[in-house]
Amino acid sequence: MPRLILEATNIQKRYGEQAVLNIDRLRLYDGERVGLIGENGSGKSTLLAILAGELEPDSGAVRRYGPVAYIKQSGEARSQASARLSAEFRAPDAREGLSGGERTRRRIAGALSEGAALLLADEPTTDLDAAGVARLRLRLSQHTGALVLVSHDRALLDALCTRIIHLEGGAITDFPGGYAAYQQELERRRARQQFEYDQYRAERARLKASMQQKAEWALSVKKAPKRMGNSEARLHTREFTNAVLRQSSAKHKLEARMERLEVKERPRDLPQIKMALGASRPISAKIALSANCRSLSAGGRTLLGGASLMLPTGSRTALVGENGAGKTTLLRALRGEPSPGTRLDGEIRPNPGARLGWFDQDHEKTLDLDATALENARADSPLDESDVRTVLARLNLRGNDVFKPARVLSGGERAKLALAKLLVSDANVLLLDEPTNHLDLFAMRALEELLAGYGGTLLFVSHDRAFTSAVATRVMTLEGGRLSTFEGSLEKLEAEKNRDRSAEDRQLQITALEMRLAAIAARMSAPKKGDRPEELVEMYDAVAEELRKLKS
Repeated sequence: MPRLILEATNIQKRYGEQAVLNIDRLRLYDGERVGLIGENGSGKSTLLAILAGELEPDSGAVRRYGPVAYIKQSGEARSQASARLSAEFRAPDAREGLSGGERTRRRIAGALSEGAALLLADEPTTDLDAAGVARLRLRLSQHTGALVLVSHDRALLDALCTRIIHLEGGAITDFPGGYAAYQQELERRRARQQFEYDQYRAERARLKASMQQKAEWALSVKKAPKRMGNSEARLHTREFTNAVLRQSSAKHKLEARMERLEVKERPRDLPQIKMALGASRPISAKIALSANCRSLSAGGRTLLGGASLMLPTGSRTALVGENGAGKTTLLRALRGEPSPGTRLDGEIRPNPGARLGWFDQDHEKTLDLDATALENARADSPLDESDVRTVLARLNLRGNDVFKPARVLSGGERAKLALAKLLVSDANVLLLDEPTNHLDLFAMRALEELLAGYGGTLLFVSHDRAFTSAVATRVMTLEGGRLSTFEGSLEKLEAEKNRDRSAEDRQLQITALEMRLAAIAARMSAPKKGDRPEELVEMYDAVAEELRKLKS
């Protein structure tokens, strides 16, 4: 049996009146790969901090049977990284002005350098580009101890995890297998819940109908006629009374069965949105925004030169590129509010009917922290309150949560609120910089669906591959100071690149074989000492046949 690495028992944690954690027991074993999932505000980061020893529970105990390393979601690295891991993750030295991706790489390199028996990772892909995520995925797969991973990256969870822990209502539920298996089990449980609910409703309706029938039968039994003799009347009265008692007894039995009937809850359905978001004030022209960029520089470094771009009305464009390529700088320039130290030589031409909406990592600046979530969302919205609440509910801000001041919401919940406020506004062109950062898996899937059906124009940056694949209809790549646009999905772009690489590799092989064939022909026409003509002919024929197959 694997060695026990950590055991937590009777863990309770409250913040004010709210009970965040109420966990009876959690055990982690050597070599386990555990994905910890739950909605924003459910207590995932709180639980990791308690397991790491950075936060004390109100009650309960955590026993650690080995060192624990912790990749925090934000802040500085806890440990000094080794030179090898610093170089591998391109983790810079500590200094002012580091980007989000650079700080993430420092935290990863520092934690991995500890070589701990248990690694806790809280959203370690935040602000990482595709290459950084791939490097992290490889390193985590090579980790020899136990791993607990909180991530909204479904591909990462599926690739690494052999166990899923779902945190909800302060308690945990275990699911064996990866994220895909967890999703299948959730669907199975939902189908079972729907079946039991349907059975419950059918049985309840049957019992009510039977009770009504018994009551009607009792009323239908006639009393004795007035002209009936005394003996006959007594007999009829006795029969009448017995019939009423029988029907009443049967009715009481049915009522008792109704009371004992176990109530089954209906599965929660996603609220349906009645209108296409972003379509309240459509743009009539074919182009929502265009730009001609002769040069774009930041901090004395040229990020882009000699480029032009267009956003067709109604398109959903993903802007992709490695960390530091200048994606956020370009988005801010298109918005018309470039970052400090940025220099743009060019023209940005939004359509006169375009109303730009903006989301970035400083999204909390758009919120009134003293106003409620509902008041924030409705502040700039032309939609009815019911439609606004539907969008909030789709992002898992529902019930009494919409009446809470934004100040008391968690960071992830504020991100949901800022996104909801933007989606229900009168904006018809959205520029989104990493909208999935800090969202839980459930909210991210809901956001995918909302944006995939968005009625306006969309340009977004996201390092989440699944999200980009689900939302984008075209891809814009910023790489090496050049901007290129592909009219199609991310999958089609990658297939095209793979075909191009295959064609390039095939041409290199053809060239090499042609050179080899020419060398053999030269030797055949002027044999050297030791050459055997029959062997040269065989070599020539073999190479020629290989070349023919490759060309065909």
